[in-house]
Amino acid sequence: MAPKSPPSTPADPRPAAPPRPDADECCRGGCDWCVLDEYEAALERYRRALAEWQARQAS
Repeated sequence: MAPKSPPSTPADPRPAAPPRPDADECCRGGCDWCVLDEYEAALERYRRALAEWQARQAS
């Protein structure tokens, strides 16, 4: 079971996870920058923001 996160406050809201692309959003055409690449980049930004937010809540 994952540990509970502290509640967010109006002044410092918890970051929101990026929405996962629908399966049909990728054309599977081998694009240099795919919608799935953008999702992975957004997910990494979210993880960093969440870790920073959790650190602020712990202090």
